[in-house]
Amino acid sequence: MAYKHYISIFKEVKKSKFLKIQAIVLFITTYIDWTLIPFVTKLEGTFLPVFMISFFMLLGSLDGFIHPLFKNIRIYNIYLFTIILDMIQIGSYIFFSTSIIFFTYLILTIFTIQAITFEVARIHTVDFMQDENIVLKDYLMLRSFMISLAIVMGSLSAMLFDYFTKELSYLLLYLAILGVIGILFQYKLYGKFKKRVIFNEVQIEKDKTELFEKFKI
Repeated sequence: MAYKHYISIFKEVKKSKFLKIQAIVLFITTYIDWTLIPFVTKLEGTFLPVFMISFFMLLGSLDGFIHPLFKNIRIYNIYLFTIILDMIQIGSYIFFSTSIIFFTYLILTIFTIQAITFEVARIHTVDFMQDENIVLKDYLMLRSFMISLAIVMGSLSAMLFDYFTKELSYLLLYLAILGVIGILFQYKLYGKFKKRVIFNEVQIEKDKTELFEKFKI
């Protein structure tokens, strides 16, 4: 049966704390965004002109042009940036009660930057899969699975919140708490990436030194 492939992939994930944390971070981040997106889309259509909606869509489509600018960036710096971005997103929730228009612009800006950062991180993460037991194809399948699961759960959550209450403040409080949990996991992932990158750099420098000493002899 084809479903056995799910079992094999998740067995490989259980062997790596690195992959487990990454899967959790991916799920939480995507879930938060897709729970909030339907409400922001409603605000967007109500308060923003077509010009600005098109402008944000234009910015979001530029990720392919931006990737080469970050070819040599260290991946732990990407995750440090996502932590800062998530903190800004949580802080932006307070503007909902003071200025809905400013809140809408701010959230859309954060979503756009997140989408670009998400793609940059995906590309650089592939380099670390060679140190894991899971093969690259299975890893990409796992990412797709977690993203789809988060989108489904986020969409269902948005439906439930919209059905039971019209107070967006309750939803924002819920997402803020979940966002803090996500930041804690992202910080763990940031630490693991940084340790791996620095350790690899130390090993490379050590190998270079040993090779140089052999040539001297």
